Amino acid sequence: MPEADQRTVDQDQLIALAMEKDGSRLLSYIRNHVVDRSTAEDILQEVFCELIETYRLMKPIEQVSAWMFRVAKNRIIDAFRKRKGESLNDERYRSEEGEPLLLEDLLPSPEEGPDATFVRGVLLEELDEALDELPEAQRAVFIAHEIDGLSFKEIAAETNVGVNTLLSRKRYAVLHLRKRLHSIYQEFGKK
Repeated sequence: MPEADQRTVDQDQLIALAMEKDGSRLLSYIRNHVVDRSTAEDILQEVFCELIETYRLMKPIEQVSAWMFRVAKNRIIDAFRKRKGESLNDERYRSEEGEPLLLEDLLPSPEEGPDATFVRGVLLEELDEALDELPEAQRAVFIAHEIDGLSFKEIAAETNVGVNTLLSRKRYAVLHLRKRLHSIYQEFGKK
């Protein structure tokens, strides 16, 4: 067997082993952050595709599991960014002109340069950590409403939980996130 063919076979085996070993754990991790099952599965497929592409480009990956989880986290953040038209909570933030502010408006724009990109990344990472601190029920409703863009009626139909209960859970989630992220946002706001 030619060396190039053997290398492809070896890569295929490493990829298959990584997917088999970490696939279900990775999907669980993604599902903890993304309520919509098809979106979670899409993200998982993107991670696997990127793994295959990286191996094919002969880029060495020392810790494949850690690499896949890092890529998954980045894809989750990307999915979160795509939902920029959603509100951060039930009360609309407004600019000085009275215009509604969206999550995208509250975060520094990546076009503002490397410092803004860094601050944006830190804020999104802090948001991710703050979401992880929430009880599962609160996190699930917050993500479903704010990130996945589902209405409370849709969430209620999907979970068999009453709309009032969902509203209450979302309220507690928002209160926690406001408190948790206030200091970090002020720190970067002063710079």
